[in-house]
Amino acid sequence: MLTLALGALAQPAAFDSDAFDECVADLEDRARQRGVNERWIARATSSLAPLNRVIELDRSQPEFVQTFATYLSARITEGRVAKGRELLARHAEFLDGLVAQYGVPPRYLIAFWGLETNYGSYLGKVSTLDALATLACDKRRSEFFAEEFVSAVRLMERDKLPPEQLQGSWAGAVGHTQFMPSSYLRYAVDGDGDGQINLWDSERDALVSGANLLRGAGWKPGLKWGRRVQLKPDFPFEMSGLSVVRDLSEWSDLGVTRVDGGPLPALDLPASLLLPAGHLGPAFLVYDNFRVIMRWNQSQSYALSVGLLADRLAGAPALRLPDAISQPLRRQDVESAQRTLDGLGYDVGEADGVIGRRTRTALRAFQQRTGLPADGYLDQATLKALDSTGTP
Repeated sequence: MLTLALGALAQPAAFDSDAFDECVADLEDRARQRGVNERWIARATSSLAPLNRVIELDRSQPEFVQTFATYLSARITEGRVAKGRELLARHAEFLDGLVAQYGVPPRYLIAFWGLETNYGSYLGKVSTLDALATLACDKRRSEFFAEEFVSAVRLMERDKLPPEQLQGSWAGAVGHTQFMPSSYLRYAVDGDGDGQINLWDSERDALVSGANLLRGAGWKPGLKWGRRVQLKPDFPFEMSGLSVVRDLSEWSDLGVTRVDGGPLPALDLPASLLLPAGHLGPAFLVYDNFRVIMRWNQSQSYALSVGLLADRLAGAPALRLPDAISQPLRRQDVESAQRTLDGLGYDVGEADGVIGRRTRTALRAFQQRTGLPADGYLDQATLKALDSTGTP
């Protein structure tokens, strides 16, 4: 999300100018209803322009579906681990002080920082107001981004920010830890004691604000995000997924062990089992704090990356993944599978080539019916079984 220069977004989108002006007028009315001063509304909207590249990115459909192994290897690099450990040491005293106040261990804050902006090396150079207005005036997620646009204007008014200071990602996130404007308003705090909140220029403001957001989202002090585990060959893979929650003792009864084969802790701790690369890949038990991480970003792969990077920063070894799970699927294969599942009566939603919750649920049900490992993962065996149904 943070790999684009401002120049790549400079061309106006193919919006009808009258329709865009009408949409901006609606955004102005929405801001007035939230009590924003007329002067700040005018400053925010006087030179708005739609950005074509933002819509292209929001609709991006790469040819191949990225695998968990590819996703992880691009985010948890040796360079990122080394830099993160350096920053942990550099900010140690400051970060240790946050644990007592917010209950969030330093390694998680550094992991978020590393994954969001590579420790501040690229904060994004896209006009936040233009990006949010573009997405608010597009039908796909207009309500969400209209509210974020109003939050951006409220932020300008509250902190007396000029429009040109609001720059970040193409989707409107800003600062070292990439907060959306609504999160900035709610959770950003002054961490360096200068009397101002600035997530662009102050690393301490960004780190404290990250801790404040996690605490507000329900972070439980003293609890890890989860752990990698080992499954027996005949494990009931239909038990995987965030919707299934069992205590550690119950997972132990199902034969789940630590990755070294040792027993799980004898705790009544609720956990879910995730198989991000299917039954042939790694297995993870995730706890309540994993769900808190997903309130920052709803991607399971992202949340796993945060947890695994935090573990690496604390000295854990690198996760080695087998080559067999690194082969990407073509998006057209995913779309075909979704259409086939739909034809068989399973609810997958739109056949969009994206494997979301409904598609995983449908895959798991189909796999159970056909005697395949019911991991909800679209592997070659499942594709072959779907093709053999003859359903168009």
